[in-house]
Amino acid sequence: MRANLAALCLAAFAGAGVCYGQTAPGAGASTLQPGYTTVYCSGFIKDTKLPNDLYIVSGEQPGYKIVFTQRENVYINRGTDHGVRVGDRFMVVRQTEDPDPIEWFKGQTKVQNAMGVQYADLGQLRVVSVLAKTAVAEVIFSCDMMQRGDIVRPFEERPTPPFKEPVAFDHFAPVSGKPVGTVVTSSSTQQSTGQGITIYVNLGAAQGVKVGDYMRLFRYQGRDIEVAPQSRNYATEIYGFGSSPVKYEWKDLPREVLGEGIVLNASRNSATVFVTYSSAEVFPGDNVEIE
Repeated sequence: MRANLAALCLAAFAGAGVCYGQTAPGAGASTLQPGYTTVYCSGFIKDTKLPNDLYIVSGEQPGYKIVFTQRENVYINRGTDHGVRVGDRFMVVRQTEDPDPIEWFKGQTKVQNAMGVQYADLGQLRVVSVLAKTAVAEVIFSCDMMQRGDIVRPFEERPTPPFKEPVAFDHFAPVSGKPVGTVVTSSSTQQSTGQGITIYVNLGAAQGVKVGDYMRLFRYQGRDIEVAPQSRNYATEIYGFGSSPVKYEWKDLPREVLGEGIVLNASRNSATVFVTYSSAEVFPGDNVEIE
């Protein structure tokens, strides 16, 4: 009977998921390896603002097109008078900020401002025609829609860091003893993040961070800097659902290791980290340490 039920379950749900009672996949069954799109669409934080002397002026069919994407042509404000040539390659970026700047943890805004200025990667251009003061460039790679005024910068190669499978992920990893920082925000400014999401942390080159480093994500329960709705002392007591005979502080409880990520780029005071594995949701205010 049990065998027939299992067979029926597999037949019914073969294309939609798994059936209750099946063995859950191991840590290595759902991995994400950073590829070209991840590396070149991750965004970044700079210590100071980028110059905006080179930018998108407009594009073809501007009467009804307000945004531009892959395989479309845009116009940039530089031409032969500034040495632009057919075949030149550029990157397009845009300064970004949280449209709903409510702090998720105490001091988030101050920490984020100290990290620098956040930019989103929009894609890449290749010049196909040049005039004296302007040039036509094709969008050859797109992360997001481009628009007038977006910043254009000379193309820079970004290394694809070596990837490791999280099969041996240690959920109870001891403290590494290396610099510790905070998850401050994410590329999409969403609060709930995890595997496959790019986050920004306040550890950078000044703390020895470099591209390819792995960072461990972890959390201590019950810290008083959290702004997310929680009951007071929720880590050890919830009214009507039991409580510990002894009141524990967050520093007396084991830390919860949430996952890990790989550093895609680093500035002086920040790093862009792609979360390659997570066992739970990751929020701003959670901690990171260099592995």
